[in-house]
Amino acid sequence: SSAVAAGRAQVQQEPWAETTEGTAISINCSHPNIGLGETIYWYRQLPGRGPEFLERVLRGSREMRAPPGRLQVAADGRSSALWLSRPRRGDAAVYYCALGD
Repeated sequence: SSAVAAGRAQVQQEPWAETTEGTAISINCSHPNIGLGETIYWYRQLPGRGPEFLERVLRGSREMRAPPGRLQVAADGRSSALWLSRPRRGDAAVYYCALGD
């Protein structure tokens, strides 16, 4: 699995995930050493383009409009999941999670 280090904090993601058009998918991120007050940020990078900010959340859940879905952060803050409810071919991208203040 891949890992990105920022200070003492670290996030880990699955190397890849696959679904078919219109079939919901959950993209998971682990951040067991999250600091107090740190926020989870999600981005995606479409082929040939720069990173695009999707959503952020400190705790709990937040709905997303584009792509349609939900960002859910576990109550203890140690993991999160980006759930895409109706992915399309145009949503095929590299999805990143990150920690920040």
